[in-house]
Order: sequence, then C-alpha cells, then structure tokens
Amino acid sequence: QVQLVESGGGLVQAGGSLRLSCVASGRTFSSYAMGWFRQAPGKEREFVGGITWSGDSTSYADSVKGRFTISRDNAKNTVYLQMNSLKPEDTAVYYCAARSGRVAYRGYAYDYWGQGTQVTVSS
Repeated sequence: QVQLVESGGGLVQAGGSLRLSCVASGRTFSSYAMGWFRQAPGKEREFVGGITWSGDSTSYADSVKGRFTISRDNAKNTVYLQMNSLKPEDTAVYYCAARSGRVAYRGYAYDYWGQGTQVTVSS
C-alpha cells in the first residue's frame, strides 16, 4: 500500500509559479512511476505529466509542455510538479498518482492516488 499526500497548491496570478509536492509513504516509492493529473470543475480528469521510477524520463501533456517540470527525489519519497507561466486554464485540483511499471497516460492505470490540492490561477 502507498499513501500519497499532495501540497503546495494555492491562488496565484496568471504568469506566476507554484511548486506542488507529493510525499509518499508505505511501500517502496522508488519502484513506482508517478503521474500528475488534474481535474477542473465540469471537466474530466486529464493527464498532466509523468516520471519514471528512476527519474530519467518525463512526459507531459501538450498543454503544459515547456511550462511544467516534473522531478522526483527518491531519498525523500517525493515527486514535484514545478508550474511556471501559469494560465487561468490551469485552474484545477491536481492529483499525484503511483503505479508499477511505466508511466501511463490514463488515470485508471494508476493504483494509488492522493487527495488532491487546489490550484487557482487568476487573470
């Protein structure tokens, strides 16, 4: 079992930055690929990006590519989502998720989820 807890959300003006953290506890964190997802009101949950268990490869949705960066520190059981040049359309609840194997783009492929953290970007 893996427990995930996100933090770092908040209210920021357009063009600003936030860094989200996701701390894992439980089974070996370093063996899991990690994904970040988001869900805006009235919209489906969408993939934001992911990182391999080793941290040597990342992938991003086109909507955030070049603005968001995912990293991880396996010694701290933590994965990060650095969000720069934020836009109002980035407003959503952000979730981290863990799965064995490769990064997946579909939420149903993930075994463990955090409770989410709200990000609100004002125009």
